Amino acid sequence: MGKTNPIYLARKRRHTRVRKHVSGTSERPRLNVFRSLNHIYAQVIDDTQSMTLASASSLEATEMQGKSKVEQAAAVGKLVGERALQAGITQVVFDRGGYKYHGRVKALAEASREAGLKF
Repeated sequence: MGKTNPIYLARKRRHTRVRKHVSGTSERPRLNVFRSLNHIYAQVIDDTQSMTLASASSLEATEMQGKSKVEQAAAVGKLVGERALQAGITQVVFDRGGYKYHGRVKALAEASREAGLKF
């Protein structure tokens, strides 16, 4: 997917529009989601310090091999939720990255909620 693809450009426009209003603080960092064709990535970011506090992706564990993409996204959500709780983070702001709240993004969000994050 090139940088001139209309679908890519539309997602980037949506993401910039959302990012005008959504930012992470040290008390309530931002849970950012990036979804590629084959993998999904999640980061908990403090925008005031420009630091990533916790992250997880579907590339990390070999146990995710052979699962569907939605199951992988749920596993990533659970993993990032656990890592955020270990870092002392309980509340986050969810940034869906310009993607629809559907499918893999929704599975990641619900799994991180079940892991203990509140948003």
